[in-house]
Amino acid sequence: MNEPGTGVLLDQETMRVRAESGYPSWAREHWETFHESLTGEYQGERFPCYFGRESVRAGDPLYTAVPSLTDSDALLDLRDTLVEYVERYEEYSDRASLVAFFAPPERSFAESDYHDALWHVLQFLHVHDPEPWPADIPTDPDDPYWEFSFAGEPMFPTCRAPFYDTYRSRYCPVGLEITFQPRGLFESMGVTGDTDAGQRARDTIQENLEDYDGVCPHADLGDWGVEGDREWPQYMLRESDDEAPDECPITVSREHPKVTPSIDPGIAREVEQ
Repeated sequence: MNEPGTGVLLDQETMRVRAESGYPSWAREHWETFHESLTGEYQGERFPCYFGRESVRAGDPLYTAVPSLTDSDALLDLRDTLVEYVERYEEYSDRASLVAFFAPPERSFAESDYHDALWHVLQFLHVHDPEPWPADIPTDPDDPYWEFSFAGEPMFPTCRAPFYDTYRSRYCPVGLEITFQPRGLFESMGVTGDTDAGQRARDTIQENLEDYDGVCPHADLGDWGVEGDREWPQYMLRESDDEAPDECPITVSREHPKVTPSIDPGIAREVEQ
């Protein structure tokens, strides 16, 4: 952790120092807008998630800066960083999510482009996952118990991006931002949807979302394992029905390993079930 360069795992203080001197301007802008969003106010309202606010105030999250949405080497570095994160987060902090800041695209992106970028990254990570898909997690994203998993860990990757106008809580002016949150984090805090404390926390967050965003909470928000709710649309909430995918754009396989060092590390979009 805290090795030189971008594409590595950083604690919050190191992220701050490097963003302020040495990192590219896009990484500095990511850090500044992220920190201000989580710890400041928007039109008199604080960020809706109490756990997120307090974790950033306490310096709990870990970070990485990814210089490309598509370059294989950059995404392989993200894979390695995510492996290191999974190995270390439990001993680091009970609230240590991993925040990945991505360099902005070279051309103008529409909402649909950001959806494509997210699922490109997640598919790449799946194809290059060093561990098998967890035996107790379905491979079909249309199953209420499906959840993106990596290095043996089910996790909830939630995104912020520049296209959000309605849902200010999901807005990032710089580029794509993914926060990876293992299910173990929610379990350690006692806020999974199957507990009374977890449901109360979620109800409070949704009330705060309405105040912060100025609109009713997004229709796609739900709970893992609840019939009718699905995890994957919550990762990047849609603003426009025409711009968002109707079906989950990832192909998940239990076949492992999916690639070997002799195979080109570019993304494999078609993986046999």
